[in-house]
Amino acid sequence: MGNREDLLAGARRCLEEKGYLRTTVRDIATASRVSMAAIGYHFGSREALLNQALFAAIDEWGLRTGGDLGAGDGTAVERYEALWTREIASYRTDRWLWVASVEAFVHAQSAPDLLALLAAGQREGRRGVAAQLTGVPETEVAEADVRGLGSVQLALMSGVMIQWLTDPEHAPDAAEIAAGLRALAGRLEGA
Repeated sequence: MGNREDLLAGARRCLEEKGYLRTTVRDIATASRVSMAAIGYHFGSREALLNQALFAAIDEWGLRTGGDLGAGDGTAVERYEALWTREIASYRTDRWLWVASVEAFVHAQSAPDLLALLAAGQREGRRGVAAQLTGVPETEVAEADVRGLGSVQLALMSGVMIQWLTDPEHAPDAAEIAAGLRALAGRLEGA
């Protein structure tokens, strides 16, 4: 690998071990066995390097856990619960990724460039989630589904993730999430 790739790999290791906010330039240089100056040369800043490593890890996670709800065996509810089972499993196995993401969101409140990247990522996420839920390719998802279905599912994902990071013993499981949504929909229908 070249210095750029070594730096990305080192930044990822640092994200896994130290998180977004506690990782220093020295940490990345040590983990990648590349000089600290190379970070500025290749990425411009520690933040730019960490952002690229974090977004690459999120993209990898998305490819690993993706799939649409229109395919597969079982009822729509069973497929939705299976999606949540995969999601919740990643809160355990990829905990570092979700903690680093939350740290990046906090840091972004004083870093406009990162805030813009995260906002763009959320827009892509809404579309991707809507595609997953409808079984339609991302390029064909109706804007109403992106704004409604995608936004609501993304909000659920963020909220459930925070519950799992904070209090996993009492966080909802897949069946409870599906039951809660059915109960909420029933209340909205009856209102």
